[in-house]
Amino acid sequence: MEAKTKDLWVFIETNEDGSPKKVGLELLNPGRMMADKQGGKLVAVVIGDNVAESVEQAGIYGADQVIVVEGPEYKLYTTDAYVKALYYLTEKYGPTTIMIGATNNGRDMGPRFSSRVGTGLTADCTSLDIDEETGNVAWTRPAFGGNLMATIMCPDHRPQCGTVRPGVFKKPEAGENKAEVIKEEFHVAPEDIRTVLLEVIKEAAGEIVDLEGADIIVSGGRGVGGPDGFAPLKELADLLGGVVGASRAAVDSGWIAHSHQVGQTGKTVGPKVYIACGISGAIQHVAGMSSSDCIIAINKDEDASIFNIADYGIVGDLFEVVPALTAEIKKLKA
Repeated sequence: MEAKTKDLWVFIETNEDGSPKKVGLELLNPGRMMADKQGGKLVAVVIGDNVAESVEQAGIYGADQVIVVEGPEYKLYTTDAYVKALYYLTEKYGPTTIMIGATNNGRDMGPRFSSRVGTGLTADCTSLDIDEETGNVAWTRPAFGGNLMATIMCPDHRPQCGTVRPGVFKKPEAGENKAEVIKEEFHVAPEDIRTVLLEVIKEAAGEIVDLEGADIIVSGGRGVGGPDGFAPLKELADLLGGVVGASRAAVDSGWIAHSHQVGQTGKTVGPKVYIACGISGAIQHVAGMSSSDCIIAINKDEDASIFNIADYGIVGDLFEVVPALTAEIKKLKA
């Protein structure tokens, strides 16, 4: 498909109530930089039902233009309806780049859409840049099981497409909403939607952990020694109003559920405070939490690589340091 503009699109995925999912707003941040570099507009694309809040938020967080497709058939995500709508918009407006959040729905829609338009898709990206001369996006993602980072370009086909992990980028600063809103009438007949959602199971295995939305994360690695080693970490996390994270080593050992995993093969997070307990600092883990505002590392090994990125480091036994820290916070709260 031929690009008709230099515009960069960000797909704003919506919740069932029409509010925006966080990752779409996060992508407006790198989207602004990339759109400015290539001399195009930053366009938010909103598909859903009763999406006024998402449209408003897209403008507040920096979109120059918001294109909206609204209807009851879009209330719940289906591959057929969403891909047809996005394909229609792409064919009409011809953007040069489309970014989609690597959520469950985004990971489903991205490959189907890119195949339909005859272009490539770089999935699960953790870093983005753009070549000003060519307009080629440099999509960077983990490869070979997270053991190296690959940068991929799509020079011959448009639009360039990629899915980007939630939590990799911070939301832009909120500002005045100056976005132009374009409402497109595009509807999909029920017989053209081949799947029917029968039931939503929100908790399939273990507790639900919102790592990506947490402001404070207390994570444990191989140094916690076993499942019981997460107990003091959970106490500290609960006291701070945060959640418990984990390294791949701890998850692979069966000490904690995969839903807690931070890193290239887990969640990418950017909390205000990240406390790493007994985590050595392997590159696969660091790639998933290095954008945290403040990193506090606790480790017995003074040469652990986690200290290279930590804002504050404590060399000591986590089973002595964490309870002491918890006790002091309790005193301050009292």
